[in-house]
Amino acid sequence: MHLETRILVTGGAGFLGSHLCERLLEHGASVICVDNFFTGTRRNIDHLLDHHGFELIRHDVTFPLYVEVDQIYNLACPASPIHYQRDPVQTTKTSVHGAINMLGLAKRLHAKILQASTSEVYGDPSVHPQTEEYWGNVNPVGPRSCYDEGKRCAETLFFDYWRQNKLRIKVARIFNTYGPRMHPNDGRVVSNFVVQALLGRDITVFGDGLQTRSFCYVDDLIDGLIRLMSTSDDVTGPINLGNPKEFTMLELASKVIELTDSRSRIVHRPRPQDDPRQRRPEISRANDALKWAPRISLHDGLVRTIEYFEKLLTDEAIRPLIALDSQGTEA
Repeated sequence: MHLETRILVTGGAGFLGSHLCERLLEHGASVICVDNFFTGTRRNIDHLLDHHGFELIRHDVTFPLYVEVDQIYNLACPASPIHYQRDPVQTTKTSVHGAINMLGLAKRLHAKILQASTSEVYGDPSVHPQTEEYWGNVNPVGPRSCYDEGKRCAETLFFDYWRQNKLRIKVARIFNTYGPRMHPNDGRVVSNFVVQALLGRDITVFGDGLQTRSFCYVDDLIDGLIRLMSTSDDVTGPINLGNPKEFTMLELASKVIELTDSRSRIVHRPRPQDDPRQRRPEISRANDALKWAPRISLHDGLVRTIEYFEKLLTDEAIRPLIALDSQGTEA
């Protein structure tokens, strides 16, 4: 009936969602972007608004949505500690009620649906690197639990709909991702360090700075999501998507200072509760099932990210809104 694939992207005006919408349009799809603009911004999708295949709907996924689509990417949820801890009850609702509503929509339409899950389902891991078989070490009553447990519950719902209703599901566990269109005030480590360095402020490192993360550039991550959605129905996931190259926070801070030619100093502050000591994906499943692996180095990705934030900081309407002292670490 339709010549193009119709795709719904929830959280489509966010960091990852806007890049996904852009890539899907490039592939010839018709895209419905849904966002309540809690953390997403029209600035991320302004360049798409005049595209004939793009439609924007302002909507909160905790309420049912009735549209006609062939595929659903469920990305809606605040993803940084500062944002998801601002209203933790709503964060849990977004993960759980949002999943229920999108799964119900997919069931009605017989549509394929992908859940953007997270490496946070592994908590502060006792297994390293993290494989998809690892069940995690998550605090169910801590300040990060609204996000960690919300995403874990969403995964449960996806697999129950798959078992009970034969729904065609895909579950991606997304590790630390960075790039242009990150929110400058989201408290994530890459955006924190870059903004602080560009403004000549002290770079805040939590704890001893020896905790590790693995950083995947956004273009690589989007490629992984689309490849996962394109797999046959027997490939459900969960599948880790992230860069297996591991860096300490001190190494990242030094790299950002070097690339920005900044005079910022590194200062240490207490490590937040439940902040993982180490995080690195084991991606052999993605290698095998998706023929996917990250290609963009941290150096090249940081250069592109720094260029974005340099332009953003020249906007006189935005610069005053950037917090004087961001708190939090990357999810």
